[in-house]
Amino acid sequence: MRLLTYNIHKGIGGRDRLYRLPRIIEVIKNENPDLICLQEVDRGVPRSGLNDQPKMLAEQFFSAGCTFQLNVRLKKGGYGNLLLARWTFTERHSISLGLPGKKARGAQLGIVDSPEGSFRFINLHLGLGEQERHQQISHLLSHHLFRRSQDLPTLIAGDTNDWRNTLAEADLASHGFEHCTHPISRFRTFPAYLPVGSLDKIFCTPGIRIVNVRVVRTKAAKIASDHLPLVVDFHCR
Repeated sequence: MRLLTYNIHKGIGGRDRLYRLPRIIEVIKNENPDLICLQEVDRGVPRSGLNDQPKMLAEQFFSAGCTFQLNVRLKKGGYGNLLLARWTFTERHSISLGLPGKKARGAQLGIVDSPEGSFRFINLHLGLGEQERHQQISHLLSHHLFRRSQDLPTLIAGDTNDWRNTLAEADLASHGFEHCTHPISRFRTFPAYLPVGSLDKIFCTPGIRIVNVRVVRTKAAKIASDHLPLVVDFHCR
């Protein structure tokens, strides 16, 4: 099975600043993922032509499993996380990771019954401050919706904004999560045109067997967003 995680920057190119959602769609289609975790997806915002990006992306990929989490509300519309799956969700939840005085953030939790069995995957976008990020991860791991299905094989993917790579050795490790995008020198994703930061990360529990993890470094990916996507191929043990 294949999962792709991608901060699409509202479909706006990282260097040319042009809104071109078809470029994002091309990058994703070329990877043929079964599961898609997207961050910074617009809905009804003027900068992206008032487009309903969650609907447009679901039409291009999977309508079987689709759920959108609106995190940041603007004067017109807003943006957030989008979770897409080849298989129908048996459960899907949105968990707020917002903290007082900080930009709203969130995590999505989806459970699917795949050909290899049930597992869950989490799509998240964390804050800019290091302490903020640790508080957000702690909140996620202790949340009753997370704990309720904690025995399932699990993948966590998304834009962590974790420049110094401190999350892997804290709460995530103590909860049995392995850092799949390590060493970070091999998984730099930001900025897309000349990546120096390993901000987008993937973590998994022992119930997941990782086959391969890579950064998508195609010509199209380098211009479509300000982040490069990550792809992970895996099996449920």
